[in-house]
Amino acid sequence: MPIYDNDAMFKALYNSLVFNMTMNVNLSPQLDEMVRQKVASGLYASASEVVREALHMMEQQDCIRAAKLEQLRHDIRDGIDSGDSTLWDPEEIKQEGRKIRAARTNASKTT
Repeated sequence: MPIYDNDAMFKALYNSLVFNMTMNVNLSPQLDEMVRQKVASGLYASASEVVREALHMMEQQDCIRAAKLEQLRHDIRDGIDSGDSTLWDPEEIKQEGRKIRAARTNASKTT
């Protein structure tokens, strides 16, 4: 449970503490050039803005990845909880599908 009842207030305080500190970061030449191009494009006022946006996007991707992993775990658990597996014959399933398709085709021809 967060220290503050209001998650938005906690995030704002956290962001102000984290993003107002000075940090030096070494970038590869390719990333350095990418940051420079973003600033030169006028979309960002500074390299700091570019890095903040990139980190924000990385955080969003982490959340999406975590949600997908949680869904996968849930689906696996549902499969395990669904009971014993049963054998199935692919040819039998194809036959059933063909019967259904033939019935639909015949029904559409008679109407």
